[in-house]
Amino acid sequence: MVEPLLIIGVVLLAGLAFANGSNDVSKGIATLAGSGVTSYRTAILWGTAWTVVGGVLAVFISSAMVKTFNGILANTSGTVQQSPTLAIAVMMGAMIWVLFASKAGLPVSTTHAIVGGLCGVGLAAKGWDGIQWSTLLSKVVIPLGLGPVVAMGVAFILFPATRWLLNGWGGHCLCVVPAQQGHFVVDPTGSVAMLSRTTDMKTVVDSRECEGPQVLSMRVGPDTFHWITSGLTSFARSLNDTPKMAFLLIGFSFIGGTSVTNMTGLAFGLVAVSMGIGSFLVGRKVTEVLAEKVTRMDHQEGFTANLTTAVLVTTAANLGLPVSTTHVSASAIIGMGLRKGIDEVRWKTVWEMFAAWILTLPIAGLLSAGCWSLLSRL
Repeated sequence: MVEPLLIIGVVLLAGLAFANGSNDVSKGIATLAGSGVTSYRTAILWGTAWTVVGGVLAVFISSAMVKTFNGILANTSGTVQQSPTLAIAVMMGAMIWVLFASKAGLPVSTTHAIVGGLCGVGLAAKGWDGIQWSTLLSKVVIPLGLGPVVAMGVAFILFPATRWLLNGWGGHCLCVVPAQQGHFVVDPTGSVAMLSRTTDMKTVVDSRECEGPQVLSMRVGPDTFHWITSGLTSFARSLNDTPKMAFLLIGFSFIGGTSVTNMTGLAFGLVAVSMGIGSFLVGRKVTEVLAEKVTRMDHQEGFTANLTTAVLVTTAANLGLPVSTTHVSASAIIGMGLRKGIDEVRWKTVWEMFAAWILTLPIAGLLSAGCWSLLSRL
């Protein structure tokens, strides 16, 4: 028989992943829409697809990230006891804040929200002794704090090389076109007769033949690489975020005797699908903020920002470092603005984002602590 707490946990995890998708899909595809490469709808579809793929494949690198988050709360004798109530309170607090931020168009960090929720519950349950501060500092706070600085610096430095490589390159056109072949004979009088004719296909590159009838045509250019890095950013973001959320179902067993192995497939599959749904249905508002209200970008700047985000977040995911894709992506975009001059950055939007980042930890912590206090009395 399925435990009621498991059902509650599954529903809340789906809600948290939905909220994550609605807020975080923007981090990978905002540059596509902001630089005019494609429409918002197409960009969101692209980001949604890569989000789901990253969420599914995250199960293969999950152990390091799950271990990191599972070590935040003190779990020695007499301190915080991991329980379904604790996990539910963390999910509720994080979900409420991220959904609110998405509605308001604020690109906040789900990572911050989960960390804030864990700390809030730990402090509410056991005070200062409820949290392993050394683990929190070394494995969470430092990576989260360094992420924006590193991203801004890498994007700022990387852009000249990107501009040099892509500037003036129009790309190449690859086409598959029909080719007629015939078998001719010439008789002694000089007349020519065709004995047979066949139609074949041939592939040509940068040829005038591409201007005629085509079976298939594909242009590879700067925009192509922008599409690729955008997809990789969405993939990396999902790869990094999925274990953080899945851990809440895996780390705290909702059914007595249920092994982590049995819960893993359910948790990761649920997060991947729910993130995809949230991305597709309500991902546009935050995307517009990052695409239009931080700084204007061309496709080379967007490519550089996405490349920076994809590389840094993928590396962090493999190392089990819970960096915030929100912070990395937004900081890379700010770095692109600073390349053009300090006045090119819309600082009002940046300060609003920064305030939301700062507020995420205490607000998510208070919400989770409040939920834990209520649930523990039931």
